[in-house]
Amino acid sequence: MSGLRFKFMLVIAALLWAGAVPAMAAAPLKILALGTSLTQGYGVPPGQELPAVLQARLNASGYRVKVINAGVSGDTTAGGLSRLDWSLADRPDAAIVELGSNDALRGLPPKEIEKNLTAILTRLKAANIPVLLCGMQAPRNLGAEYDRQFDAIYPTLARRFDVILYPFMLEGVAMNPKLNQADGIHPNPAGVRIIADRMMPFVQKLLARVPGAHAKE
Repeated sequence: MSGLRFKFMLVIAALLWAGAVPAMAAAPLKILALGTSLTQGYGVPPGQELPAVLQARLNASGYRVKVINAGVSGDTTAGGLSRLDWSLADRPDAAIVELGSNDALRGLPPKEIEKNLTAILTRLKAANIPVLLCGMQAPRNLGAEYDRQFDAIYPTLARRFDVILYPFMLEGVAMNPKLNQADGIHPNPAGVRIIADRMMPFVQKLLARVPGAHAKE
């Protein structure tokens, strides 16, 4: 009787394991969103920050993904670099890098900004993590030479590292009072939705670089 009971338990265990395998395979892909307050969601209600809106858009399109909000208000490229290893502890499958706006607001040297972003992209490449790099533009009060050097950082690095470039993070939102909060800098919920809509094709290109990532029919 004990032998029959043992065989029965083995059958049950095998069935449970067979059922667990598809569940594990269905785990959502993880996208690390490493950025500033634009990623973190400064001033917008919970659930309306960019990572949450992107995740909802992607899930609605058939992708099983989780977008990890690693945005820190006021963060610089140096700050993003310093916390990169901690952010990678979640073992993301892909990454969105949105850094540099606060560096420009502080007038930090473009060469220093490029150096920090280079280190971030080098680390992600070594980990075989595909990247979507979000470009920024200088605030146009630091002189034409600063603008030229800063604006060139993102396309230059995108080519060097063969990463996907979203040319301007605030495209279609910057300088529009209806899409920004009272400070004129941070998008309101409507502005966030526009950014998410414009970024979607680029995020889909990013996911195309992740093995096994595709929208379910």
